[in-house]
Amino acid sequence: MEFSLPALNAALNGSAAICLTAGFAFIRKGNQRAHRNLMVTALIFSAVFLFFYVLDKYLKGGVHTEFGGEGYWRPIYYVMLITHVILAMVILPLIFRTLYLAIKGRFDAHRKWARVTYPIWYYVSVTGVLIYFFLYQWF
Repeated sequence: MEFSLPALNAALNGSAAICLTAGFAFIRKGNQRAHRNLMVTALIFSAVFLFFYVLDKYLKGGVHTEFGGEGYWRPIYYVMLITHVILAMVILPLIFRTLYLAIKGRFDAHRKWARVTYPIWYYVSVTGVLIYFFLYQWF
């Protein structure tokens, strides 16, 4: 089996999504420590993903992978890809702001920012996995 940076990146995105899901569940149950640990772990997975994503683009000379699907799959894929890319550019400062507020103990403000940050981060993580499957597994 050949090593694949895109497969690794999908695994990292999926791992971040799992941590985000569990972190959300733990904070709903009032377990702040587990929430904090899972959210930091999600951040680490996302940061490692970003490193390997940039490395993959560098190694490929910036060339992108063409989508091979046809018919109704094309607009589904491209809408998902465009929203993923736009939100991926937006999410990093949102994550850092939300994290900063938690570190400072400003939990009311943290909670307000997290209501915006969490669904975007989750969407970017999940669609990152889906994009991998669309490009490398399904089509």
